[in-house]
Amino acid sequence: MLRRKVFWERVKPFVGTELIKVITGIRRCGKSVMLELIKEELRDQGVNPGNFISLNFEDLANRQFCTAEALNEHLEKAIVPLEGRVYLFLDEVQEVAEWERCINSLRVKYTVDIYITGSNAKLLSGELATYLAGRYVEIAITPFSFTEFTELYRTLEPELSVADAFQHFIVFGGMPFLHNLQYKAEPSYQYLRDVYNSVILKDIVKRNHIRDVDLLDRIILYVVANAGRPFSATSISRYFKHEGRITAPETILNYLRACEDAFLFHRIHRQDLMGKKILTVYEKYYLSDHGLREAVYGENKRDIGLILENIVCMELLRRGYTLTFGTIHDKEIDFVAERRRERIYIQVAYLLASEETVNREFSPLLKIRDNYPKYVLSMDEFDMSRDGILHRNIRDFLMDQGDVS
Repeated sequence: MLRRKVFWERVKPFVGTELIKVITGIRRCGKSVMLELIKEELRDQGVNPGNFISLNFEDLANRQFCTAEALNEHLEKAIVPLEGRVYLFLDEVQEVAEWERCINSLRVKYTVDIYITGSNAKLLSGELATYLAGRYVEIAITPFSFTEFTELYRTLEPELSVADAFQHFIVFGGMPFLHNLQYKAEPSYQYLRDVYNSVILKDIVKRNHIRDVDLLDRIILYVVANAGRPFSATSISRYFKHEGRITAPETILNYLRACEDAFLFHRIHRQDLMGKKILTVYEKYYLSDHGLREAVYGENKRDIGLILENIVCMELLRRGYTLTFGTIHDKEIDFVAERRRERIYIQVAYLLASEETVNREFSPLLKIRDNYPKYVLSMDEFDMSRDGILHRNIRDFLMDQGDVS
């Protein structure tokens, strides 16, 4: 079991505290494994595993506990006989109606350390979440990084080079279970298609009571095909109109929000770097896992520029950055990444194969007059840094342990 150090370090400060640890992320990205890693760490610290209580609410055997009252009754019966602190691990808790009421009651009544997972960004929104206001910490989990992917792949092919590993990563993405399939193409793509369909049916259609599933499919495929390209709901509406389907922009926005809530996509706002304003027209969407794109749409290697940008986006989010994409005059900067008073600007390209391409990627960064670091990332092996702008090979950037520089 791969120890996901970056996420464990985010959980670790809150272990043993009364704060509820809420682990979120797209379905099958490794949330359940994260719970097992936490249990393992607790056992290493001398915690009695007899004080662990675990429930997965996607298990039909636990369907009887999918109301706050039933769950509370079951857990109280399990907690009362135990001595000392009790550790609760509740997987996919969004399946429990009004689960917040139960969790808050247990938190108040007993000495418990609570860990929950969920596949929806609105897990802690709405009226019921007021029960837990200020009493939880959220840790967002993502599929494997390139570093994690390479570490696992090398258990199958120990001599695999970083360059070859990256070629596999481009098509397979980072869903953890693919390692169990030994990254064989057909089983892997079948699994990814099943994950994709499960996210749509369980986390988008069912949760949001969507009736027009065909429209949802069309919107999702549009975004999948155009990941990393700026567009608006109005532009999608016009596109559908040309295909003979009239769809209101507001409907499209609602469906896109449902996809975001299920962590299928991550939306990146546009920032006017001259006026220092966040703009809500023409945003970008990136997939949580680009392997899903290969499985349901294909062409990852053909659209290599989009895929590289998607990979960098997810890596920056994994490292804890807040992202926008910038515009300055008529130029665009792929990522403006901010984290704890730190800011970096990043351009992503496939290859800097000509002076024209070099100018296209470097010139927007030259227009920014502040002193924050500026980077161009590409697949080129030679350092093309110039005019204070650093050029890095994208694989080297991805293999860094948490920092860009």
